[in-house]
Amino acid sequence: MKRTVSILLTGVGAPGTRGTIYALRKNEDRIRVRLFGTDLRRDALGKYWVEAFHTLPPPESADYVGEVNRICRLHRIDLVLPQTTRETVALAMAQRRLPFPALVSGGASIRKANNKFELVRVFEGLGLPGPRCHLVKSAHELRKKALSLGYPEEPVTVKPPVSFGSRGFRVLTKRSTWSLQRFLTEKPSATEISLEELEAILDGKKDRFPELIVSEYLPGAEYSVDAFVGAKGKVAIPRKREEIVNGISFKTTLEYRSDIVGNTLKVASELGLKYAFGFQYKLDKNGVPKVLECNPRVQGTMVASIFSGVNIIWLAVCEALGSPRAIPSARRLATFHRFWGGVGIAGDRLIDEI
Repeated sequence: MKRTVSILLTGVGAPGTRGTIYALRKNEDRIRVRLFGTDLRRDALGKYWVEAFHTLPPPESADYVGEVNRICRLHRIDLVLPQTTRETVALAMAQRRLPFPALVSGGASIRKANNKFELVRVFEGLGLPGPRCHLVKSAHELRKKALSLGYPEEPVTVKPPVSFGSRGFRVLTKRSTWSLQRFLTEKPSATEISLEELEAILDGKKDRFPELIVSEYLPGAEYSVDAFVGAKGKVAIPRKREEIVNGISFKTTLEYRSDIVGNTLKVASELGLKYAFGFQYKLDKNGVPKVLECNPRVQGTMVASIFSGVNIIWLAVCEALGSPRAIPSARRLATFHRFWGGVGIAGDRLIDEI
């Protein structure tokens, strides 16, 4: 591989951008990485951490791929690394039109991985545990399946089959009404709602009823898994999500669980995933990990894998550039903490960051 690599990092306004940059620049090969960035928003903060920044049209736009190609030619880019799900999908579907490698799996693999209901069916087809769930397309089916899963005595979750960043996720519970005691002692949560309240929102007289997954509620700990599949091996590194703020891990502890590792790599093989990707699991009341979703891209807190001794993002970059690396055998258990920082900006110039 060249001693200097130029990478186009898309979605540089994403919360995980600083971590991705850290992983790229802390590579064990001591290769110089030149970074260029794009985002849909002109004010994306990641623009201050790259050599040149460009705005892009939405990835669903007919102009998106052409504009990415133009930017790559302009800066002589060696690799495109997408950080958002929408761009991962667009680049995967356009791979034959790209004159450069992109860190994405095949289009069919990504489509199935992004669909939470189809993903559960893949787990079940392999004899692996998944949450009890149903796909519903009407208010009648919603109520019927929620009751079959134990509502209202037991909470039930509802979410769209394809969604990003917890959008559309709700926990159906009779406990959603706020008492004075709850008001004074608990932080407000936007996820709890009663079945009746959700039915009013989804009133079919106003809008078309959306497809929804109605699923058993999983009360246990939540895990993210950072994974890599390449020519010289595969690896999965689970981490327990101990503190989550707006869907982002603020405290996550690397914790080796053979069941989560095995399930992740079996399903990744079935789906045909490659490079860097992630899964999320939650434990049921018996401590069994059941899949929540798959992120067939670099995850926002994937930088945490570095502290285990395996830089998954760099492994994926080397693989995509045709220089596969052996996976380090060292494993270290560590905790990754996020903290609040900030930047000062005058006009369009970075003054300093804290």
